[in-house]
Amino acid sequence: MADNVAGLSSVTFINPDAHAAGYDVQQAARATQDDTIDAGRYRLTIEKEASGFVYKTLDRVTGEVIRQLPREEVLKMRESPAYDVGELIATKA
Repeated sequence: MADNVAGLSSVTFINPDAHAAGYDVQQAARATQDDTIDAGRYRLTIEKEASGFVYKTLDRVTGEVIRQLPREEVLKMRESPAYDVGELIATKA
């Protein structure tokens, strides 16, 4: 595993206009608590590659990569000898 792991806590957004529109505050509080519990399950890793940085969200329990930026397809495309900088869509038939 990478040593460059960021420990981030979740941020709660409170919309003051939603309360005036009949927003259920109790339900929102429960949803926030559920999100906080789930937030501890994931961790962010930042890996330095030759072509830049790769950001990954990993599941702490399973080790599964939940999300990766840039995506694996883009990383493979960069390695291709036919790839030109700025060419993300194959337009040649």
